[in-house]
This record gives sequence, structure tokens and C-alpha cells, in this order.
Amino acid sequence: MTPLEKRAGISLASIFALRMLGLFLILPVFAEYAKHIPGGQDLTLVGIALGAYGLTQACLQIAFGMASDRYGRKRVIVFGLVLFSIGSVVAAWAPDIYWTIAGRCIQGAGAISAAVTALAADLTTDAHRTKVMAMIGSSIGLVFAGSLVAAPLLYAAIGMSGIFLLTAVLALAAIAVVLWVVPEPPPLDLHAHLPKVRFAQVLGDAQLLRLNLGILLLHLIQVSMFVVVPAALIQSGSLPLPEHWKVYLPVVLASFILMVPAIIVAEKKARMKQVFLGAIVLLFLSQVGLLLGRRDFLAIVVMLLVFFVAFNILEATLPSLISRIAPPQAKGAALGVYNTSQAFGLFLGGALGGWLAKHIGPQAVFALAIGLSVIWLLVALSMRAPPVIAMREYAIKPHVDLAGLRARLVGLPGVRDAVVEPEKRIAYLKVNLEGWDEGPLRSLLGEAS
Repeated sequence: MTPLEKRAGISLASIFALRMLGLFLILPVFAEYAKHIPGGQDLTLVGIALGAYGLTQACLQIAFGMASDRYGRKRVIVFGLVLFSIGSVVAAWAPDIYWTIAGRCIQGAGAISAAVTALAADLTTDAHRTKVMAMIGSSIGLVFAGSLVAAPLLYAAIGMSGIFLLTAVLALAAIAVVLWVVPEPPPLDLHAHLPKVRFAQVLGDAQLLRLNLGILLLHLIQVSMFVVVPAALIQSGSLPLPEHWKVYLPVVLASFILMVPAIIVAEKKARMKQVFLGAIVLLFLSQVGLLLGRRDFLAIVVMLLVFFVAFNILEATLPSLISRIAPPQAKGAALGVYNTSQAFGLFLGGALGGWLAKHIGPQAVFALAIGLSVIWLLVALSMRAPPVIAMREYAIKPHVDLAGLRARLVGLPGVRDAVVEPEKRIAYLKVNLEGWDEGPLRSLLGEAS
């Protein structure tokens, strides 16, 4: 990667990390905190407070992405972070659960995920874009892991209001990164020569629909779990909330170690679909274990480990699958729908988890997760194995005319995308290895000469 691409990747990953840290810090402790504020005894309202962020984000995600196309990425991102910071202050001040819900709604209104992702695409060549997206994705995973450990400790030290105020400060820090660290994007459309893909085609693509349903269900299960898991840890093991990090730290660290072999097999051995389906099965088993062992402290800990292994694998593979399946000229739209589905899953998880926990009990939350896992598995079974994509690099000889070369390269069978660097006279090709034949490429280079 070029120095500019490295700077873009690190700075954009830090923006995501600062914002997501503010959200994830709330997840492990809010349900217990809410018991001590007016209206917080109603688990339905607690669930809505946890998920309200996702509802407004889902509603505004695509609008923010479109606004970033018109008014500029940085302006829209800064505006979204300001909204997020205001919402955090409202939630910190909130005297009851209703004002907390209002604050969470304002937080979610700063729906910048699609704009940040689009900015990452603007600042990177296709040859290195996957690496930058991986940096952003891994930062979110690490922040989620760190927040599970830090949240109970921070709650003991500064309370829930302090955590909300901390999220406001983190949002302001992210604004500083946007203004003074993130490079300025070039006014460039790398896919202008490709035929346009209608938004309805992206919405209706069967393969993308499966993945969008998957990310929705994954985050629905994640948030609904944390409506009831903190109380289960307290009741089954007499473990006070500030000490929950003693469970989360080893569980999360072990889950990262255990996910590595699965990711290696998926990528290096071209077994993405098999690993993906296996992770959904693990997700199902974790919820069965939590349902049956919800009163046993050790069983809860073991099942949390199984859950986080599955969650980490799925969280890493879903964006990769989106990038492989979506047409290059519609990748932004596909990611916008994906992010919207994720946010809507957050809302549904909080709302449904809270309602079920209140009216039936924690067992209903885990039963719901079991049913949704089965549905997801059945849907994913019919998914086509994703194409095996690889990068190829070719030197361009001095006598080759570069005019129009990229458009002709992209037109070759099996070529997903191409980038021509005139200064280095190098062509980077993203190719589908299934049936890939270099013959036409060699012929094209011969014709160009």
C-alpha cells in the first residue's frame, strides 16, 4: 500500500473504533444499570433503549450515504459525529429510561458507516481496498472485545453517566481525526466506464439478500443476548457486574485464537462456504447451550466462548462475501444495504429481547435465537460458493499505449476489476480463478503494443 492508503486505513479504522467503542461500552452493563432508574424495571423499554440506536441508524444510513455523494464525505461524517456526541450527552443527563431512549435515537441518527466506507473506497485503489476494509473490520472486532472487558470496570469507576459522557468525548476525538488526519479524497470515479447497476437490482440480488439477512440476524441475536446474559452471570455465579470482565477477557481472547484457523482455512483453502456454515452451526449450539445451562455459571461461560468464536468468524466473513459477490460498480450501494440491515438487527435485538425477557423470561430470548439460527442455516445452505478471487500483477511494457487499457482489461472474461498505475506502469487485476485463462490477457497486451 502507498503511504496515503496506509494513512487512510489507519485513520478511518480509528474513526470507526472510537465511535463503536462508545456503543459497545454500553452493551454489557446497561441492562443492570437500568434497574436503578425510573422506567428501567421494564425490560421491554430496556431492550428498546439498547436497540433504538439501530433503528434511527437503519432509517438514515442510505440517506447519509447519498448526502456524502452530494455534499462531500468529510462534511457528512463530521455532522454525523456531532449528532452522535449530542445523543451521548442527552443519554448521560437522562433522568429516566425515556430520555435514555431519546439519547440513543439521536446517537443513531449520526449514521456515518456508509459514508466512512465510501471514503475508504475513495482513498484506496482496488488493489489494496480489501486490506483497508479488513483494517476497519478488525478494529471493530477488537473494540468489541475490549469494551466487554473495560465496560464493567468503567461502570464501577464512573457510572453509566460517565460512560455516556466518555462516548461523547470519543466522538469529538473522531471529528479531530476526520479533519486533520484523514487524507482528502480525489474527485475520481474509477467505475465510470462500467454499466450502471440499478439500486433495485442490488436490493433484489438473491446472494446479497442472504448475506443481508445474515448480518441482521447475527446482530439481532447479539443484542438480545445481552439483555439477559449480565443478569444470568450475576444470578448463576454471584458475580457482581464490575467483575464481569473476569469472564469476558479470557473468553474473548480465546475466541480470537480459535477463530484464526477457521479464517485461514476459509481463505487459503477456498472453503469459505463450509466455514461460514460451520460458524452458523456454532451460533446455534451456543444458544442451545445457553437455554439449557442458563442457571449454571460454567455452562454460561463455555457457551459464551462458543458464541464469540462463531460471532468473530461471521463478522469477519460477511463483509468479505459482500465484496466478492457485489458488482464492482455497485459495491457502495451493496455496503449501504448491508450496513442498514446490520443496524436494523441491532434495533430488533434490543426490542424483541427486552419484550420476551419481560413477558416470558430469559429462556424465550435464547429460544428465539435458536429459531433464527436454524432459519439462517437453512437459507445459507442454498448459497452459491463465493468465487475464488485473487490479485494478479502485471508489468506494462514501455511501448504499450495506456489509453483505454483499463476498460479493455475489465472487459476480459474473469476479470472483476483492474487498476492501472501509469507512473509504475503496473496493472493490478482482481480475477475469478475459476476458469481464469491468461491467454486473452496476453493477446490484449500484444494488441495494445
